[in-house]
Amino acid sequence: MKTKNILSIGIIALAATFASCKKNYLDIVPTDRVPDVAVLADSALLEDYVINRYMSVKLQDKEGEGTNPGFGRGFEYALWSALTDESIYNNDDNTWLVQRGQLAPENTGIAGTIWGRSYRSIRECNYALNHIDSVVMSAGHRTQLRGELHFIRAFRYQDLIRNYGGVVLMGDKVYNLEDNLGDDALFTRASIKQSIDYAVSELDSAIQQLPLANDDSWQLGRATKGAALALKSRLLLYAASPLYNAGTWAAAAAAAKAVMDLGKYSLDADYAKLFLSYTGNEIIFARQYAIGARHVCLEISNGPNGYNGWAGNTPLQNLVDAYQMSNGKDITDPTSGYNAQNPYANRDARFYATILYNGATYRNSTVQIYTPGGKDSKDGPSNWNTTKTGYYLRKFMDDKYPIDNPWNVAGLQPWIYFRYAEVLLNYAEAQNEATGPDGTVYSAINLIRQRAKQPALPAGLSQAQMRDAIRKERQVELAFEEHRFYDVRRWKIADVTENVPAYGVDVTTSGGSYVYTRKVALSGRAFAAKHYWLPIPRTEIQASNNKITQNAGY
Repeated sequence: MKTKNILSIGIIALAATFASCKKNYLDIVPTDRVPDVAVLADSALLEDYVINRYMSVKLQDKEGEGTNPGFGRGFEYALWSALTDESIYNNDDNTWLVQRGQLAPENTGIAGTIWGRSYRSIRECNYALNHIDSVVMSAGHRTQLRGELHFIRAFRYQDLIRNYGGVVLMGDKVYNLEDNLGDDALFTRASIKQSIDYAVSELDSAIQQLPLANDDSWQLGRATKGAALALKSRLLLYAASPLYNAGTWAAAAAAAKAVMDLGKYSLDADYAKLFLSYTGNEIIFARQYAIGARHVCLEISNGPNGYNGWAGNTPLQNLVDAYQMSNGKDITDPTSGYNAQNPYANRDARFYATILYNGATYRNSTVQIYTPGGKDSKDGPSNWNTTKTGYYLRKFMDDKYPIDNPWNVAGLQPWIYFRYAEVLLNYAEAQNEATGPDGTVYSAINLIRQRAKQPALPAGLSQAQMRDAIRKERQVELAFEEHRFYDVRRWKIADVTENVPAYGVDVTTSGGSYVYTRKVALSGRAFAAKHYWLPIPRTEIQASNNKITQNAGY
């Protein structure tokens, strides 16, 4: 199967760009890698090289186990949600220091690989773009590969920008160890606007060269015109946001509308199932997995301890409280019908698709978080894997896969990078900020709420009220999909949301009924102004002979 070939060639193709450097020191032909001369002599090898740029190398423990990491933290032990008010990672794994505001250039936790991985990937894309015209292939094939390289390069710059702000723009040059690193331009950070403008120009190139769809099954997971337009929509939304202040809301709305106008994407009917397979019309761009491409299986990583799961990314009460009642009212509304001692009744349908709670039906049983005696509490088996928050993750879990010994049979669900619901939310936010809550804003939001069986938003909302409604919608619709960390920062509200304690719940039994008591699940949660951006790792600053400017406050 072609997909397996793509996944297995990763390390070999990745090393091709560095083979020429080795020749300066050893006059030996390596046998463990494909030399660059072979890649540039065979269009099939070059295509494999390009495909493998969707992945990178493992730079940290518990990262990309089994298969190389892709974009973001998908299918890792600790998800990016564990750095936000969505969840905590039960076993820490260098996430708690971020939650507690202890980030430092010398101690970046799980957030320390983005700079190095991104620039490595950019160099690899530059290498291919510099040589692609010399490889014999059809013009159409070359155009598509070039479009993919521009897309991947833009994605890597996006990851740098949203984490560090203004970044070093490498252009098309392929830097080698023997180059003159005294060139200050190599270490000069562009402004945020210059950085975003460059990434958007890369996407504009990709949009012109990429196909509208990849119809062959083995090509799923490769960039399309829709993927490039969706990334442009996200970048321009960020650019217009208060933290960036480097673009206009009108441009962001137009970018999202361009995806909508393709007429290719729509919301899938079942919110829970859309994360389990690469079917339907909602997924725009996602990573595919295949049997034999071993990686961290979400079911065992996050399942309850009573099911022999490891309780990895456990939802916080902070997120649970964000889900409205099924009548569309916030639980803080005294007319909502919310009962603190029956807290999970009549909630937004997305709550049940996202979070396992005490009493939830799961795998022909019932989740028992209560004490004493609950099988999914500290009184159950493997109590070191008991949730610290009183909740377990439900989203992404496929009940067809076993929790026990899932290796080589589970883990086939995709990891979604872009889906149509995000585009609708992008459009609604940008259009509301640009012109106010017009009919198109209502339409975009209500499509999403209708799928969740939530009532339409009330008519007559002010711009500020609509802004609040859109932000709430993003929080629950996109939970655990690596958006919340960036949303609260770009809105400049992280100093509020990330300074709230990491809450959980204790569930006890008394007289045959449950008692729910709020608690702090992780102590010391803190956020300072400097945390709006990540620190550039100290090793990267030192490697530049201290020429790269560190972010303020570090």
